[in-house]
Amino acid sequence: METKVININPEILGGTPVFYGTRVPIKNLFDYLETGESIDLFLEDFDGVTKEQVIKVLAMSQKLIETSSNIFNENFA
Repeated sequence: METKVININPEILGGTPVFYGTRVPIKNLFDYLETGESIDLFLEDFDGVTKEQVIKVLAMSQKLIETSSNIFNENFA
């Protein structure tokens, strides 16, 4: 069964992307990682978020960056 990862709903935090089934903004994960905190600490602090969701968000972000890099390279070549 595929786990839903991100929810964007105007009724939840004004449409801020959150981890599905929570009110935890996706941005919080990146804030933790940016300051050097571990994924495990993030999961401890936000117990509604699963490790599977975190891994999928990071994989989605990687794909987005790779795709964007290809677009940027094509436009600047």
